[in-house]
Amino acid sequence: MTTYKEHDSVVYTDAAGNQIDTFVIYGTDVKTGLTHINHMDLLVPLKDLQIHPKTLKGSHIPMSDTFSFEILKKLKAKYTDHDTEIKTKTMAQPAMRAVYSQAS
Repeated sequence: MTTYKEHDSVVYTDAAGNQIDTFVIYGTDVKTGLTHINHMDLLVPLKDLQIHPKTLKGSHIPMSDTFSFEILKKLKAKYTDHDTEIKTKTMAQPAMRAVYSQAS
């Protein structure tokens, strides 16, 4: 079974037969066999993907380039569920409580 790793460029073939150049966001899940691609945030089966010709020599996205790295980092953050982290945190009680006297 061919699997794709994070940042690989792939060609996705949709149901209508259109071929779309895109890249892999997280990689291929070995349990489900689905790959998370950037195009429309889809999880697609391996039969719908083929490696992009430029990726055959390795990842052709210049990851050493700071700008490209930041773009990919932001895209990955976009698809990450941060709500679970927020839901697990609890708010601490205020350390000091102000007491006001009544005006006469």
